Amino acid sequence: MLLQLALGLFAIGAVFGLTMAVMHFRGISPPRVWLAAVHSVFVAAGLMVLFVAVWPDFRGRASLALGIFALAALGGFTMALGFHLRRLRLPSGLVVGHGALAVIAFLILLFAAFAL
Repeated sequence: MLLQLALGLFAIGAVFGLTMAVMHFRGISPPRVWLAAVHSVFVAAGLMVLFVAVWPDFRGRASLALGIFALAALGGFTMALGFHLRRLRLPSGLVVGHGALAVIAFLILLFAAFAL
């Protein structure tokens, strides 16, 4: 049940993340503060729920997804603190890398949640 909740939170966060990525590649960068904030809230909640779901074993695909989501979060923090707060254009490679890690983690979590 917790894995499905985490999936839902990440899915909502992904909608806002994809919106920001599309805006970035259309020349609107850094993104709107409210978009980044909503994205961050849903993804952080997803990370917390996923952490609770795999605690204390940290084994299996859900734990792997947590680790990859954590790497994606580092990219998100880098964009937020290193570029967004200073009103600088986000690096496209970091935007793509952050999104790619998140998609990979989401798919792994999807397989873990539904035992595919």
